[in-house]
Amino acid sequence: MDPTQFFKCLADDTRLKTLMLIELESELCVCELTSALSVSQPKISRHLALLKKAGVLTDRKHRQWVYYQINPNLPSWAKSIITTSTDENKEFLENNINLLQQMGERPERVKACCN
Repeated sequence: MDPTQFFKCLADDTRLKTLMLIELESELCVCELTSALSVSQPKISRHLALLKKAGVLTDRKHRQWVYYQINPNLPSWAKSIITTSTDENKEFLENNINLLQQMGERPERVKACCN
């Protein structure tokens, strides 16, 4: 992984929060991210596509839904940056976590928005 490309991915507020939320939850779908970040589906999808193209995220498809997770093959230094940033900056995500929690807990949340 090219460090410059990796840090460019983190330089955008939406992408950074997306990565941090996925780190907290293990995986999220577009509808969960749309609610948690209060942004449109096309905007989230563009950011997810960029993160996937850069190799930071992977996805899995279930029916018509796509679930995103941190790429398990990320170099340890990159994974460490995401994990540490998430662990040490919960207040940065507080509003987004609250919005996600308003959707309910998994698996009920997934049933409500992803089925």
